[in-house]
Amino acid sequence: MIEKVSVKHFTVINEEIIMFAEGLNVVIGENGVGKSHILKLVYALVSVLHQSKIASLSPNKQSLQKMIAQKLLNVFKPDSLGRLVRRGTGRQRCEIKILFTNSQNNLSFDFSSASKTDVNITKMPTSFLEDAPIFFPTREVLSIFPGFADLYRNRHIEFDETYYDLCLALEATPLRGRRFGDIKPLLTPLETIIGGTIRVDNGRFYLAIYGKGNMEISLVAEGIRKIAMLAYLITNGALKNKGTLFWDEPETNLNPKLIKQVAQSLVALAKSEIQIFIASHSLFLLREIEIILSKTKVSQRYIVLSSDEDNIHLLQSDNINELEPIVSLDEALEQSDRYLDLD
Repeated sequence: MIEKVSVKHFTVINEEIIMFAEGLNVVIGENGVGKSHILKLVYALVSVLHQSKIASLSPNKQSLQKMIAQKLLNVFKPDSLGRLVRRGTGRQRCEIKILFTNSQNNLSFDFSSASKTDVNITKMPTSFLEDAPIFFPTREVLSIFPGFADLYRNRHIEFDETYYDLCLALEATPLRGRRFGDIKPLLTPLETIIGGTIRVDNGRFYLAIYGKGNMEISLVAEGIRKIAMLAYLITNGALKNKGTLFWDEPETNLNPKLIKQVAQSLVALAKSEIQIFIASHSLFLLREIEIILSKTKVSQRYIVLSSDEDNIHLLQSDNINELEPIVSLDEALEQSDRYLDLD
């Protein structure tokens, strides 16, 4: 489990130590305050620590430094690594530390604003991660899946590597036998929401709607496609207990009914010992999560980012009510007040 990350001079963030819950972690804030950057940073590091494991490597410092630098470049897509360093007077250094329940996984490194493709590791892990993290970008990928991985490998396209990684995770075939039986309790609620099961035929995804046959996934509502991605990643074992899921703005392009269903799915996954990280500025999603969590026992953490001229402020707590006011959410409440005043 990821316990915390310490960042100094990283993109828009000056210096913060961010603590995480083993269940559901919600990063809240307006656009441009660094929500997605936090998710992508943690995802990139967890991904590198897993890649080292599956490659049967005990990488030396030099090779791991190259892996970290390349992953940050591929996930954030800056012109150079130094562009990820917060702007300031003179040459700045970005310092990153990520700490886990198993301290053997701990990693720290730094790089300067002049860095092109190099980082300097200051703390080497002695053990690597068994399970690959999953990252959902704001756009679903089932509809663009056919041929995307080959296109990404062979052509320059302006998608960051989270899309490619997700397509690779979706390529795995469904589990069978006893292993499928183990995931059924987690899978069934998601299939109830989407009204069927996910099928793959010749590299294309279909929703097999109960009693109605197959429908091309591109013809299915985007909100259903997002939940379908969750269902299929559980079906093929890419997302399982003790795993990690990152989801950037899950509410994007969803109506309130589907947002409620996404909230239910997130809490269900957290109850199944999957560590969840989401970034959002949706009052509706946040309140729905609060309602569900009031009726079930799941550890939770709220990280609120706000801006003040050139500074980003961060507040965090296990209780959202301790973090008021939240500017991005207050705007939605203020609009409700104005609407009621029309009468």
